[in-house]
Amino acid sequence: MLSTYNYPKFEYRRPPELAGQRGGRYPVVVVGAGPVGLAAAIDLALQGAPVVLLDNDDTVSIGSRGVCYAKRALEIMDRLGCAEEMVQKGVSWNVGRTFFREEEVFNFNLCPQPDHHRPGMINLQQYYLEEYLVRRAQSLPNIDLRWKSKVIGVADDGERVALRVETPDGAYSLDADWLVVADGARSPIRHMMGLEVEGKIFMDRFLIADVVMKADYPAERWFWFDPPFHPNQSVLLHRQADNVWRIDFQLGWHADPEEEKKPENVIPRIKAMLAAKGNEEREFELEWVSVYTFQCRRMHEFRHGRLLFTGDAAHQVSPFGARGANSGIQDIDNLVWKLKLVLDGKAPQTLLDTYSEERVAAADENLMNSTRSTDFITPKSAVSKTFRNAVLGLAKDYPFARALVNSGRLSVPSFLTESRLNMPDADAFAGVMVPGAPLDDAPCETPGGEQWLLQATGNRFQLLYYMSDAADIAPAEAAALAALADAPVPVEALVVAERGAAPGGLKTLIDSRGRIRERYDLHPATTYLVRPDQHVAARWRTFDAGLVRAALARATCNA
Repeated sequence: MLSTYNYPKFEYRRPPELAGQRGGRYPVVVVGAGPVGLAAAIDLALQGAPVVLLDNDDTVSIGSRGVCYAKRALEIMDRLGCAEEMVQKGVSWNVGRTFFREEEVFNFNLCPQPDHHRPGMINLQQYYLEEYLVRRAQSLPNIDLRWKSKVIGVADDGERVALRVETPDGAYSLDADWLVVADGARSPIRHMMGLEVEGKIFMDRFLIADVVMKADYPAERWFWFDPPFHPNQSVLLHRQADNVWRIDFQLGWHADPEEEKKPENVIPRIKAMLAAKGNEEREFELEWVSVYTFQCRRMHEFRHGRLLFTGDAAHQVSPFGARGANSGIQDIDNLVWKLKLVLDGKAPQTLLDTYSEERVAAADENLMNSTRSTDFITPKSAVSKTFRNAVLGLAKDYPFARALVNSGRLSVPSFLTESRLNMPDADAFAGVMVPGAPLDDAPCETPGGEQWLLQATGNRFQLLYYMSDAADIAPAEAAALAALADAPVPVEALVVAERGAAPGGLKTLIDSRGRIRERYDLHPATTYLVRPDQHVAARWRTFDAGLVRAALARATCNA
């Protein structure tokens, strides 16, 4: 189907419910083996929860879909054990350039600070990501991955979710304590439950052309407004793995999708673009062509009883800004630790309401940015277009105009600053590591060698405690830090220091380049409580075990 990729076929196995003619009940069932559903199953399994994953197909996604995966998504994938493959195969980039007609008017760097483990963005075809995630899921014994399994019925009675599943061997029933819905933008389960999404469909069409060619263009994002090779429209260029280049051509709402997809219409557009770059003789072949429209919509709430909606099933945005898959991966990062605490009886079900609250807020931010990007890229009136072109004309020389240029505000991690799970600051801090913020990465050293802060955190509550010399921690304080591990919801203490080893066997991270101290505004005895999804829950200038326990109760809805 594609010249650069061979699609795998995953083995269908007769489900035990059919083999034994019995029903089954499971703690969690996930529906949809795209990036979001696979990430959910892997995260659950890594945290010790058995999970059944159902998908109606037996391969990875067909054709050209998601391309860009942001630094925060890569950090989450690191926690799931998949990021290294992604980075090795994908094309890493930090710089984006925006052109107006023939001139560059604006550029940006996604990762201007030094000493971060992962790049600002990688470009990687979605089918590779799914293949890596499937391989990871197959390596975990508590994931039951069922292909060719189509959900045809769903009912939530308040105590369980009853599912009816169709397979090549017939239909069967199974029950779940909780159902994670990751079945995509058209979400059959959402429709079965009579739930809808609200928002805006944009009246424009874009042509995707994935082109195989060897080109010496840098690994950057290039966006053109009104280029001479595609006048009055916009064009986006990305490099992917295997010398595949993604080109998006704006077509306008009245373009005929079937006509525009024909090679005799696509190839001249690409040749015109290459000629404008002085490469009119460059050979290329079409890998994939499609025409798409887009929408900015979301469900009113992401939790409905025992159904938890994630990814495109819960919210959809335009592709400008790479906020779709990246947002869905952050959904899972937010959801799974909360679901595991509820499954273990260590938190009330109201904790799952905060999944909806926090991720609805994040979706609204994505929708706002995506809508603004789309309105700038595809102005719908002469006045809007005149304003946009004036901004672009001024952007080369005037910083105020550059701030208005919007070729897609790229995906950034969500700052959950309004979450009710946060403990507000009582002490003064500088910097951006406020309650609700995702942790900034930084290099450190352990007895095992060089490491990164985000490799040492996640999957559990942790306390970062800073001392210049870890050996200066008093024995009583070390004992109080260690005792947090015995709480009903355990908290692991991590000592951050410039030198020394903490007493009492506490794990010590040596801030060898001073980046942790700098990024977290650390003074001796500064303490951060960190959630399992690597977001700050609370912080103080001194360590007080009582305050830590109060913040932990708040962060788990046990207050």
